[in-house]
Order: sequence, then C-alpha cells, then structure tokens
Amino acid sequence: MESYVDTTRVSIMPIHKPLAKDIIEKNHYSGRLSSCRYPLGIFYQTDNQHQFFDEAEEKLIGVACYGFPVGRRVIGSIFSEEILENKNILELTRLYIDDGYGKNIESHVISSTFKWLRENAPNIKVLVSYADPEQSHDGAIYQATNWIYQGCGDFQLAPTYSLRVNEEDDWMHSRSVYSKYGSAAPKNLIKTIGQTFWLKKEATKHRYIYFLGNKTENRKFRKVMKHPEMRYPKNYVQEVEITKVEVENNKWEN
Repeated sequence: MESYVDTTRVSIMPIHKPLAKDIIEKNHYSGRLSSCRYPLGIFYQTDNQHQFFDEAEEKLIGVACYGFPVGRRVIGSIFSEEILENKNILELTRLYIDDGYGKNIESHVISSTFKWLRENAPNIKVLVSYADPEQSHDGAIYQATNWIYQGCGDFQLAPTYSLRVNEEDDWMHSRSVYSKYGSAAPKNLIKTIGQTFWLKKEATKHRYIYFLGNKTENRKFRKVMKHPEMRYPKNYVQEVEITKVEVENNKWEN
C-alpha cells in the first residue's frame, strides 16, 4: 500500500534557475527546461539536524517551473473576450519530484504553488498546463487539484509530426526535427530530406486551466471561456497515424 507524505514537512521556495535547469535535465523525461519565470524548489524536512543551524535539515527533492507560454495566442484560445493579457497567464511547464515521498505529494505541491503565486505574483490570473498522452499522462495531478479540463487538441493550431528516415529507426520528436532540418512541416521535409521517410502524427495534448483570481474574477472568467469545461479523461487512447512519404513521387501513403 502506497504511503502518504506528511505535508507539514514539505515546503516550496524559489531557487536559482540554473539549479532548476540541472534538476530537470537530469531527471525529467523531456530532458530539457522550457520557459521558466518562476523556478520553485520543493523541499522536504528530514529528521537530520542541520549542520550549522538549530533546526531540521531540508532536502531539495524537486522543482516546479512556471513560465510565460511560448505561444502568444494562448490567452486568446482560452477566452472569447479580451479580458486579460499575456502577462496575466503562466504555464506550468515542468514538474519533477523524487520518487518515494507518498502518493499525495504532487497535489500538495501544486496547491502550495497556487498560494505562492497569489502572494508573490498577484498579476497572474490564469494557469495553463498540458498532459501528454504519448507519455501515458491524462492529467491525474490536475484532476486532483481541481483544474478545468478543456479537451484534447481543439486549441492546437496545427498538427506536429515525429520523423524517421529509415523504417527501423527510432522516432525523432518534432522539436528535434525542426532543430536538424530547419522545419518540421512535411512539405518542407520532402525537399530537405530527398528520400522516402515516415511521419507519425504526435498525440494532441490534454489542456487544463486554473483560475487564480478572486471569486468575482473567477466567475467572470468562467463565463467567457472559449472552450467548455469537459469531464476529466480516464484511460484515454489516441489512434496512431503513420504516413509514408515517397519523395520521388511527392506522394503520401497512409
């Protein structure tokens, strides 16, 4: 039976961005730090006495990173009216916590970040985050902390594709494709690669939003949401679409 963490031992406080970057690059499945305006360290109070102070030692066990969304249209995709600006929204871009601290630690940490942001960044009124089905994530942590679920993909501007040049190769993520070839658009890859290749449509991500305003503000936000609140997904599976691109004939075969 999985244990629960003693939440009185868990705290968050800002840490330096290079330290957050090191933690994410070494431990997060993505291997890279994304947008990060507020790197919040996650600390656990141990039973050990501090070496220099008359208090218990705290161990850094993870980090939560909030940053401004990369896409400038995010705020416009949330609301049907221009009631907020991009400076009023943050994305939870990365979350990592060491294993073994109890099944409830993630939800406690997320709730603690809400409190910290309200006190230290009062201009932030909306949070957004995404759960990646390709990592078998459906957003359980957001469901446990009462985020609003907005579906999977309706807000995505264009599909993205993973690539492999040879059928036996591992799939290259669209970010890596862009870095290597200067574009991840299929029509441009046809010209650049110059031989038959395969594309796999990447899973569209689940989107969750959370309002940090007061009760009056949050009621207003709900009234002008562009996408309706939906039921939380459970055991969600997306169909995999793989396309063979024959460059010689400039032809697509599903």
